[in-house]
Amino acid sequence: MSTTYDDTAVSDSSVAAPPRRRALLLTSAVVAAVLVVIAAFGAGWFASSRNHPGEDSVEAGFARDMSSHHAQAVEMSMLALDKSTQPDLRLLAGEIAQAQQAQIGMMQTWLRDWHLGPTGRQPQMSWMTDGASLVHDGLMPGMASAADMTKLRNATGHDFDLLFLRLMQQHHLGGIHMVEGVLAETNETDVVWLAQSMANNQRAELEFIQQILAKIGA
Repeated sequence: MSTTYDDTAVSDSSVAAPPRRRALLLTSAVVAAVLVVIAAFGAGWFASSRNHPGEDSVEAGFARDMSSHHAQAVEMSMLALDKSTQPDLRLLAGEIAQAQQAQIGMMQTWLRDWHLGPTGRQPQMSWMTDGASLVHDGLMPGMASAADMTKLRNATGHDFDLLFLRLMQQHHLGGIHMVEGVLAETNETDVVWLAQSMANNQRAELEFIQQILAKIGA
């Protein structure tokens, strides 16, 4: 069973924005995420001469865990692009896959620049205050279980759309919780910038998920 979080902060408005406006809003969000990556390289933030976080740092733990967290969201989104015919859902899935894959690339670049491996010696979520208590059955906050992923792969039609949206809703809520955790612990400018970008993107996507659920009669 996947970890659940209170989603009362998510808008429950059943009035969807016009399709063109929704597309522009989500496209702007993913373009902004990609531009963060480009700007980071251009600003020289990854110069090897700078002091960098260590093996057991908050920043390294966040980069490793969020890369894994994002990878599942990308996998789920690729399934949606393959299986769903719902236009808004496909738009959402495409934006999630593109933005989060770009963010994975940025976090893995940090680790290489910091001369650190993609995995560390510390348990998942140990970088976050009380993070160990947030791991259930080996899953980080909001992540879908192996059983959830099997159900998603096997689902079709309307059942697939509903399951994808519910799983992604929980995934985003968990991801935002992790982002809030790193923002409370780090002063690394590049980490702060990317974490804030993640939070902004995922909050916008949560609103869109609510709109799609209302539209398809969930």
